[in-house]
Amino acid sequence: MSLTRFDFASLPVTPWRNGGGETREIACWPPGAQDFDWRASIATIAQDGPFSAFSGIDRSITLLEGDGVHLFSEGLIDHALSQVGEPFAFSGDVALQATLLGGSSQDFNIMTRRGRWAANVQRVTAASRLPAQHAGVLYVLQGRWALADGVTLTAREGAWWAPGEDQGALTPLTENSVILWADITPG
Repeated sequence: MSLTRFDFASLPVTPWRNGGGETREIACWPPGAQDFDWRASIATIAQDGPFSAFSGIDRSITLLEGDGVHLFSEGLIDHALSQVGEPFAFSGDVALQATLLGGSSQDFNIMTRRGRWAANVQRVTAASRLPAQHAGVLYVLQGRWALADGVTLTAREGAWWAPGEDQGALTPLTENSVILWADITPG
């Protein structure tokens, strides 16, 4: 499997059962698995409500657009996700209450099955090498980026790949370019 491109507008939309938002799945590994090893998505949080607990899963959430959300679990997590492009990692074992900090927000979500995979989500502004033995997900916040084989990504576009696929370098093409990179490694 090689690099798979996507844009926000073309991702399939799944409304939440509680009516509080929707999820646009980017990728799930292995494809179609209920018991996934890792999963990437973009969620729109439209109202206050609970975040489901995912036993055995590590999560990372990064604000993409909107005012953000306050994540809270008594004695465990008290975090305002209010800065675009700043990842926040936490255990999916914890059931959280999410309170909007204003209007709705969009968030980049990475989930990995603990003991099998781990993810390091980072905000990137400079050229980087994408390790061949890692899986990965990219999502452009602003500017233009060049990938292997002449692939160019702009805001609200991204790409993902499976482990073992050499994707080469990631290079900004404009000033102030910002991309999120979820580097997903065997755990």
